[in-house]
Amino acid sequence: MATFLPARPARPARPLLGALRPRRTPGTPPDTAPRPAAPEPRSAVVAAAIYDDGVRTARYDNLAETFSALRSRPGGMAWIGLERPEEAELTSLAREFDLHPLAIEDAIQAHQRPKIERYGDTLFVVLRAARYLDATEEVEFGELHVFVGPDFVVTVRHGASPDLAAVRARLEADRAMLARGPEAVLYAILDSVVDGYAPVVAGLDHDIDEIESDVWGGAPDVSRRIYELSREVIDFQRAVRPEQKVCASLAKGADKYDVDPELQAYLRDVADHLTEVADRIEVFRAALRDILTVAATLVAQRQNEEMKHLSEVSIRQGEEVKKISGWAAILFAPTLVGTVYGMNFDVMPELGWAYGYPAALVGMLAVSVGLFGVFRWKRWI
Repeated sequence: MATFLPARPARPARPLLGALRPRRTPGTPPDTAPRPAAPEPRSAVVAAAIYDDGVRTARYDNLAETFSALRSRPGGMAWIGLERPEEAELTSLAREFDLHPLAIEDAIQAHQRPKIERYGDTLFVVLRAARYLDATEEVEFGELHVFVGPDFVVTVRHGASPDLAAVRARLEADRAMLARGPEAVLYAILDSVVDGYAPVVAGLDHDIDEIESDVWGGAPDVSRRIYELSREVIDFQRAVRPEQKVCASLAKGADKYDVDPELQAYLRDVADHLTEVADRIEVFRAALRDILTVAATLVAQRQNEEMKHLSEVSIRQGEEVKKISGWAAILFAPTLVGTVYGMNFDVMPELGWAYGYPAALVGMLAVSVGLFGVFRWKRWI
């Protein structure tokens, strides 16, 4: 089968051997120090096993042995779990199980939305797992690609969740369920992904309660926290809503492909749980919208109260300025007269008048009283 993946870039030319090894001076002993061993390439195979009638018959650490064992057991089923595989490993899977090039390309690139595709007798399903991190109060998402064929299941995981080891252990303990074949494995994986949403829903619910308390408590950064939580809820909704379509597509094809009735009931239960999660997400989005509106209203009220307080302070300051200005004007008139007559000149008006001094005092008093009356009438004093 011709390869359908992009060609690898050409390797650079190797330098000459003499350029890598320094020349040894004649008469000196050869270097006998042990050279470090080249690191072994990382294997993406997390678990690979062959099952016959619901019982695990063998477990392998590499793909080649798994392929060989499956060929020797016509009625068996291979369940291969990979984590962030290399291109060569996916190419090997594609050649062995005749996987479609588009599905392999999606599995290599990741960052796909949940979906289901059928290529001949092979199903390709993309799921988005989620888990709630209590330490950071954040939601972490993982991506899972599942290839389901007549006698094999291949899972390609990008992320820490879901815990497929627990799914494998649970199915191996239920021989009757595992004996139903690859579709039972697919439904068990889907159920595990959906069950993992329950702690996320509980964590988001708790975060929303905390935000409500912060809003009424006047926390300064509550608007930013509301925005961040809204983004997490939207991302969660983007994971859940397409998976409802995946369940609907599986249910639609159940009769056409003669799916076991027990598995159909199992799928309906998963779909019900997904519907509950989707409903809770809608409640979360509505609650966050309302909380954001209330937060904006409270901020506006606090700003209005601050503006009102500043206006009152400004008015009081204006009243004080008017009082000071009024008294300054009252004291200015006698000060001006006294300053003028305080000049030591020999020739000044009324210097020789006997009533000049009393008249000046009376004039200063009259001006001051008149200004006081005017400012009092204007309510400056």
